[in-house]
Amino acid sequence: MKVHPIVIGLCLPFALSAPTFASSQTHSKAAAQVEESALRAHLALVSSDLFEGRGTGQRGGDLTVQYLESQAQVLGLKPGNGNSYRQLVKIAGVKALPAESSVHLHAGDQDMSIEFGKDWVWAPGDAGASHQFDHDIVFVGYGISAPEENWDDYKGMDLKGKLLVMMVNDPQASKEEPNLFGGKALTYYGRWTYKYEEAKRRGAAGVLLIHTTPSASYGWSVVQVGGTSEKFLIKGNNAGNPIQGWMSEDTARQLFSKAGQDLDALRAAAEKRDFKPVALNAKIQGEAKAAIRDVDQYNIAGIVPGSDPVLKNEVVIYSAHWDHLGKQGTQATTGDTIYNGAVDNGSGTAALLAMAKAAVQNPAKRSQMFLWVAAEEQGLLGSAYYAGQALWPLHKTAANLNLDSLNFVGRTHDIGTQGSERTELAAIAAQVAKKMGLRIADAEPDLAGGYFRSDHFNFAKAGVPAFSIEAGHNYIKDPEASSKKAQAYELRYHQVSDEYDPSWDLSGMTEQAQFTLNLGRAVADAAKMPAWKKGEAFGKVREVK
Repeated sequence: MKVHPIVIGLCLPFALSAPTFASSQTHSKAAAQVEESALRAHLALVSSDLFEGRGTGQRGGDLTVQYLESQAQVLGLKPGNGNSYRQLVKIAGVKALPAESSVHLHAGDQDMSIEFGKDWVWAPGDAGASHQFDHDIVFVGYGISAPEENWDDYKGMDLKGKLLVMMVNDPQASKEEPNLFGGKALTYYGRWTYKYEEAKRRGAAGVLLIHTTPSASYGWSVVQVGGTSEKFLIKGNNAGNPIQGWMSEDTARQLFSKAGQDLDALRAAAEKRDFKPVALNAKIQGEAKAAIRDVDQYNIAGIVPGSDPVLKNEVVIYSAHWDHLGKQGTQATTGDTIYNGAVDNGSGTAALLAMAKAAVQNPAKRSQMFLWVAAEEQGLLGSAYYAGQALWPLHKTAANLNLDSLNFVGRTHDIGTQGSERTELAAIAAQVAKKMGLRIADAEPDLAGGYFRSDHFNFAKAGVPAFSIEAGHNYIKDPEASSKKAQAYELRYHQVSDEYDPSWDLSGMTEQAQFTLNLGRAVADAAKMPAWKKGEAFGKVREVK
């Protein structure tokens, strides 16, 4: 492999003290300990300006891949893809070109004056460089077809060639139906990914989602950053719509008003099963252009082989996405151009490195894979590719334990295992937590649909018991101030201000990583692989296999 000189230099300090896998075979069977110093060193480095925000298709992303590959070798991990640590993920880069486009919305008898980025964002979901539009616009409520909920927003209407406008999230639960679409929790039907997929199945010309902060669980600034930057799609699987994107709530109100409709009234109607699609007196017209390029990205996989002659053929996978948003904009217009992504997900990237250092010193009965996946910020692309082209047979994959945005505040009395209750992993997690003096954090409604927004979800869809280990919330030191510090991160999420701070107390992050490693070890040493709870849809996938 050709390694960038910068990365070679960065690896040297760690190489001096890192154990080789060969020497780990005779290590004592004491519990492998995650070192905070190793975690901090990796976190400070991968979230520094040197790595330029680890952007997909950018120089910083290439440097990150080389660094992780080199560290995997230094730590003594065995290559996870034959004789290579890399798994090629071929994707297409797509960047909207609004200045070269004429696409616009026409409502009533006039064109709407709206600005790309400020009022709406869009891009081709099929990696097409140019699309012509002259299509009617239809409001389809939540855009959901869910037979098990006796819910169908489409009512058999032919929507081929239509631009669909829809709300994000799920229909809201009521006193009469408190468990409708998971109650307060967001189901996959509420995710924008599902809505794009369903529109594609209907033959739509495109989708525009109506943004509100409560329904999306994040502000318009997050949509702006993602919508105005380059987006990526798995090459050869570009099954998206010709145009797909978001509009602000103010823009939606303007559109509906000019089209002779009351947005709030239609929203209320869409909360009921008898809702039918409403054709607006509006069209999308003009040409939408985009710059398209081919990009090679990589998942990085390293293995600690199992010690049991039979069980070593099964694996526990620890995962974290290595990418963030990279460099965006220009210095003259935005000041800081680097989205460092220290918490999201420099923390998970670094934690896996620190965990791997501990794991190679004490192999488990089953094999263990440390998997850094690419392009999570672009729609979980790296993990989706892995699930479709698995380096280890999925039916022999005992579990996937994912880490994304770890605790940077301090130790807690609890640990988050939401999502584990879908499988037997919940019981194992409770036992591990008890041994560590932790308790399982109280379950809360998954309002933001977190279970469907992290890389473990692609493993779950493929039938592998999977969830993301989350930070606790019951802080040991100065609980009130610590809680405020954690909550303040919401303002830094996907912003240039998500930067590493040397003053961070990483004891909680280290404990979170240790819990994950201990849980993986318990699964790896168990007599049998964990199963899904009866009735779980993802469990049926494994049963078929």
